[in-house]
Amino acid sequence: MKDAVCIGILVADVISKPLIKLPGKGKLMPIDSISLHSGGCALSSAVDMSIIGLDTAVVGKIGNDGFGSYLTNVLKEAGVETKALSIGKGSDTSASVVVVGDDSERSFIHCFGANGEFCYEDIDFNFIKKYKIAFFTGVNLMPSLDGAPLGTAVKKAKELGCITVMDTAWDASGRWMDLVEDSLPYLDYFMPSSDEAMNISGKEDLSDIADVFMAHGVKNVVIKLGKEGCYIKTHNKNEYLIPTFLNIKPVETTGAGDAFSSGFITGISKGWPLDKCGIFANAVGTFSVSQIGASTGIKSIEETIKFIKSQNREW
Repeated sequence: MKDAVCIGILVADVISKPLIKLPGKGKLMPIDSISLHSGGCALSSAVDMSIIGLDTAVVGKIGNDGFGSYLTNVLKEAGVETKALSIGKGSDTSASVVVVGDDSERSFIHCFGANGEFCYEDIDFNFIKKYKIAFFTGVNLMPSLDGAPLGTAVKKAKELGCITVMDTAWDASGRWMDLVEDSLPYLDYFMPSSDEAMNISGKEDLSDIADVFMAHGVKNVVIKLGKEGCYIKTHNKNEYLIPTFLNIKPVETTGAGDAFSSGFITGISKGWPLDKCGIFANAVGTFSVSQIGASTGIKSIEETIKFIKSQNREW
C-alpha cells in the first residue's frame, strides 16, 4: 500500500517581499522580489512528503490555464501522482498574492477559483483506497466540499481502511465548527493551528480544546503552535507539549503549517510514537521557514533526523 494521498486545495502563490505598507492609489512601490511558487495545502503537503521520502498523490481541482499547468508540472517534477487531479473547464486555477512583511509574517489575497468548485463527486475513492493515509487539508477553503459533503468523504475514506487525518485553514466566513463537525467522528488525527482550534472549539486551554474535539469523536488531536512547537493529546489521554527548534532564523513562513503536517504524517506512516512524530514535524516546519516558498527548504527523512540529533534532541 502506498503512503499518503492529500485531498484538498492547490494554489499558485505569487509572493511579494518585503512589503511594509500598500502604495497609494496610482502609486508604485518597489520591493525586493516578486516570485511564483506552488502552494495550497494539498499540493504543498504532497510535495513535502515526496521530498521527505513518502509515496504520495494529490486529489483536487485546477483550471485549464497557465497556473494549472505550472502546478501540475511542479507535482510531477516532485514525483507526486496526479492522475486523480480534476481539471475544471470553466474555472481558473486558484491563486493567492502573498504579501510578506519585514517581520517575515504573511498576509494573503486569495481567489478560490477551481478550489471553490471542488466537490465530493470529484474524489476518486477507488484511487484513494490504494493509500495508507488520507489527508484532508485546506478545509474551510472549499465551499463546495466543506461541511456535510466533507464529512461523507472522510467517512468513506475511513470505511475503505485509510488512516484519516485533517488540517484546517482560516475560516473567513466564521462558521468554524459547522464546517468540520460532520467529519470529526471519522478522524484518526485532527491537526489545526492553535488559532483555528480555539475558534472551532470555543475554548482557549489546549487540553480543553482537545477534549472538545475528542467528544465529537476525534481519536488524536495535534495542535500546531508555531514557534512554540506543538501540543498532542492521544486517544488514551496522554499529553505532550513539544518545543520546536529556534536556532534557525525564519525567512518566510508560507507553508510552515503544511510542512509540519507532512512531517507528522511521515511519522504516522512509519509507525512512530506520537511524541516522536511531533519532534520530526517541528523539524520539517523549521526547514520550511528557512527559505522562501512553501516547499523549498524541505529535506529528506535522513537529513531531517540528522538535524534533530545535531540539536541534542532524543531520537
